[in-house]
Amino acid sequence: MIIVNTDYITGKELQMIGLVRGSCVRSKHLGKDIMAGFKTLVGGELKAYTEVMNESRALATKRMVEDAEAQGADAVVNVRYVSAAVMQGAAEITAYGTAVKFI
Repeated sequence: MIIVNTDYITGKELQMIGLVRGSCVRSKHLGKDIMAGFKTLVGGELKAYTEVMNESRALATKRMVEDAEAQGADAVVNVRYVSAAVMQGAAEITAYGTAVKFI
């Protein structure tokens, strides 16, 4: 499965199938949340949050690809990511794009 954030794939003619997406809602571990709170006092990267977001993005991408494969796609173009807080301590990551077949 080819995944790109452009609306084309060099050397390929594309037929649009439609929108595909995958999402993941994750919460932070209480211990990591407390440690991150301390880190905000002195500044610097919140590595535990970065790790959670990277894992969530990977899972959302995997689910988007599964959606595309279920529709018979060869690739997903125009891939985008969006995140939103859904409640205190939890965030949603959504990956979405356009499923296409090669002509």
